[in-house]
Amino acid sequence: MLEVHAFATANSVKVPIALEEMGLDYRLVPVNLRQGEQKTEAFKAMNPNAKVPVLVDRSAPGGGDVVLGESAAILVHLAEKTGQLLPKDGPQRGKVFEQLFFHASGLSPAFGQAFVAGIQSPPQPEAKARALAEVERTLGVLDHILEHQPYVAGDEYSIADIAHFGWVWRHKAIGVTLENFPFVARWHEEISTRPAVITAIAKTMALAQ
Repeated sequence: MLEVHAFATANSVKVPIALEEMGLDYRLVPVNLRQGEQKTEAFKAMNPNAKVPVLVDRSAPGGGDVVLGESAAILVHLAEKTGQLLPKDGPQRGKVFEQLFFHASGLSPAFGQAFVAGIQSPPQPEAKARALAEVERTLGVLDHILEHQPYVAGDEYSIADIAHFGWVWRHKAIGVTLENFPFVARWHEEISTRPAVITAIAKTMALAQ
C-alpha cells in the first residue's frame, strides 16, 4: 500500500499526479496545515522538516517501509519503482534530473517566496516585487526550453513535467499571468487536460474541504 500524507498544496499535488499517471493504488492521508498537523511529533517522525508531502511505501522490496519527504525524491522513487516517466539511461535521463534540480533550486523557491510575500501582514510591496521578478525570470527560462521541445526534458512527458506543473498550476494564486510565456502556457494547458492530472487535482483539493 502507498500512503501519501498531504494537503491541498502545490508540492503535494505532484505525488497524486504521478500515481494517477502510473496507475498505482494509493491512499491520501490529510495533514491539515491550517491546524499545524505537520508540526506534530508523529508527523515529524516521518519528516523532521515538517513539510508535506510524505510518501509511505509499504510495498517496497524486502518488507520494510520506505518513508520519503521531498516531492522530487518521491517522484524519482515512484519512477524507479514502476519504470515509468523516467528514462532508464542515456542523455534524456540526465535532462530529467537537470530539470528536477532546476525546479528544486529555482522555480519552486521562487514561487514559494512569492506566495509567502503575497500573504504577509502587514504587506511588504518591495519583497513581493522581488519575489515576483524571480518568478518571471524562472518562467522565462522554462519558456525558452519549451520553445524548442514539447516537454521540459525533451520529447517525452516525465516526472520533471509533473514537478514543474505543481507550482505553475498555482500561478494565478500568486498574481502571475502566463501571457508573456506562450510556450509555458501551451505546455500548462496540455498537461492540465490530462485525465490523471484532473483526477489528482480534484483529490488533492478535497483535502482542504
